Amino acid sequence: MGTHEKKKRKSIEGEDGIEVSGGSKKRERSEKSSEKKLKKLKKSVDLEEDKESSKVVKKLKLDMNLYQSPISSPMADSSLEKKLLKLVTKASKAKSLRRGIKEVCKALRKGASGLCVLAGDVYPMDVIAHIPVLLEESQIAYCYVPSKVLLGAASSTKRPTSIVLVSSKGTDEFKDDYKECEKQVKALPIVYKV
Repeated sequence: MGTHEKKKRKSIEGEDGIEVSGGSKKRERSEKSSEKKLKKLKKSVDLEEDKESSKVVKKLKLDMNLYQSPISSPMADSSLEKKLLKLVTKASKAKSLRRGIKEVCKALRKGASGLCVLAGDVYPMDVIAHIPVLLEESQIAYCYVPSKVLLGAASSTKRPTSIVLVSSKGTDEFKDDYKECEKQVKALPIVYKV
């Protein structure tokens, strides 16, 4: 028996009289596995309705034991973190936000001012190690938040973001929030770890 005859025996005649090879079972299995993966993904993401704005808010179940780089100081506490992420969201809607290392460094070279928020779980830390020095030379207040995923979500991007710079110019829409956050960030102590 040749390979062609074996294929004929394995093939099944479909409803329309078209021969369907045995590969369709593999496709069915892969579709079932993809459905299972989708169900697991849906379970890992909690969907809650926000009563005030009637929008669906996705809350990711994040592991609280995130990697924190040793240079991530000053770290924002949970209440300041929430305020900073709300400020970043408002700034992104008002288009007065710089995202990413390249954009922020370019803005710092040009003499921009504002409030800088960095992610504390950037790996490798060498990627953002030079940024605090530039910020201190420019006399710009900065602090770290624990997660780059949350920072990316707050800055209206699908990708995690390691750094954002909220511009101090054109802050009419979020002026009070900006001043409050800047005051609290400047009050944070910088602890150098040895």
